[in-house]
Formats: sequence, C-alpha cells, structure tokens
Amino acid sequence: MNKIKILLDSTCDLDMDLLKRFDLDYIKMGVTMDDKEYSASLSWEEYTPKEFYDFMRSGKRCYTNQVKESAFEERFTALLEEGYDIVYIGCSSGLSGSVALGKLVAERLKEKYKDNTIAIVDPLCSGMAQGLMGIRASELRDEGKSAEEIASILTAERFNYHQWATVGSLTYLKNAGRVKASSAFLGNLFGVKPIIVSDRNGYNTAIKKIRGRKAALDEIIESAVNNVVDPENHYLAISHADDLETALQVKKAIEAKIHCKGIFITALGPILGASCGPETIIISNYGTEKAQ
Repeated sequence: MNKIKILLDSTCDLDMDLLKRFDLDYIKMGVTMDDKEYSASLSWEEYTPKEFYDFMRSGKRCYTNQVKESAFEERFTALLEEGYDIVYIGCSSGLSGSVALGKLVAERLKEKYKDNTIAIVDPLCSGMAQGLMGIRASELRDEGKSAEEIASILTAERFNYHQWATVGSLTYLKNAGRVKASSAFLGNLFGVKPIIVSDRNGYNTAIKKIRGRKAALDEIIESAVNNVVDPENHYLAISHADDLETALQVKKAIEAKIHCKGIFITALGPILGASCGPETIIISNYGTEKAQ
C-alpha cells in the first residue's frame, strides 16, 4: 500500500504544532487586505493574529479566496510524484468551492497516476471541526487504513462533528453579508449574540439569539458538553479570534464538567475570522449525529 498524505486547507485552523504532531498538511487559501493579497497561512508569518484582527477592528474589511486550481495541481502532483496516496479534507461545500475544485483536479490527474489514489472528503463543516476530522484521519492512517477507507469512515462520521460559536460583534457578520445591517445595529445595541452551528448541509446557521456575552458563552459551553460522545476518547477544540483569555476561561469551564482526551486552543484563522470578526469563540467537538 502507498504511503498516505492527509491534506486540509486554511479553514481547518490547526496550528503548526498540531499539524506537526499529527503529520498533517494543508493547502493555503488567500486573504486580501487593503487591495493586497496575502496567503491565509496558519503559521501567521505575514501578519500576526492581533494585526489581522486589529485591521478589522479599525473598520476595514478582509476578503477571502478559496484554494486556487494551480495550488491543487502543484501540491497533488508533487505528492503523487513522491508515491503518496492523498486524502484531502476541504472546507465545507456549503461555504466554499474548494472541494469541487479539488475533485476536478483529482479527476484530471487520475489518468496519469493510475497507481495512486486521491480521495476527496467534503466534511460539511469548517474550522477546528474540520481540523478534528484531519486528526481522526491521521489516527486511521496510523492504524493502517487505506486512503479510500479513511475517506469512507470520515464521510460516515461527518455529521458527528459540531461547532458551537458566538461572536464579539454582529458588525463583522453584517460586513460579510451574513446578517442585515438593521439586525446588526439593533443586535449590537441590545447586546444580542447569535449561537451559530454548522448544519447537515454544511452551512453555518444561527439557531439562537442570546442577550449578553457571558450568557452566550455559557450557552455554547453547555451545548458542547451536553453533545459530546465518549469524551475520554475524543479531542475537543476551542478557537478564538484574538481573545485567548476568554478561550482559557472556556477551557476551564469545560474541564470542570467533562474529561476529554485533550482540549486544544487555536487561533481562529484568517478565512473564518474574516467573516466572524474579533472576539469570536468557537467550540468544536465529536458528538451525537446532527439532526438538521
């Protein structure tokens, strides 16, 4: 059996330590600030998370780009030439065209690399839920599963990966076209915080509106804790948009309620961060199957 390389993309929000620890890699998307395009790098080498979110706090908008076809072509070809099979876990098809484009490039390369496999997984989620699926893929690889088997298992389990999110301000969702300007104004005025989840169709959907940040944080903590399945054998993740202090508080609250295999805290990457904005907190976990 060929050796296997597991690829994700910039929306997975795995930091460099986790990528190295689980032998994972990713293909970069892009982000544009002040008409200059940067890579959506999870190592933040072109700008720091604080610089990125301070840019948004100044009232300026960031624009994001999906993985380019040339990036898929280059990375897939290089790995195939080295004899790898590939499992690519892309951003949800409900949020990005990267999965569809990855499939297109994979089909084109299949004829030349007949002895290798490129398995494409649509996780129908993003962020660290997608990242946790990458970690699961690495464990399956270490168990000796083939690329096809890994993709099949992940596809079967994808509705068990959850995200529970709340934002610091509705302004950034408004700027990204996620909520109406009037709703954002009134929501900010009265301190309303949406509770956002990823649904079975791969979209990010607001399921509740909670008044006050503390109440919203308590809501996502309880939602994650009540949803987790077999926590001692699964990881949980907390992503934050330049608000490490709150992320640590959330971690402490979760640890007081359940014992997980591990809890990771990561910076919310530039792709999701561009829509959600500073002070966003997202909890990602493996849990009961999504009903909707």
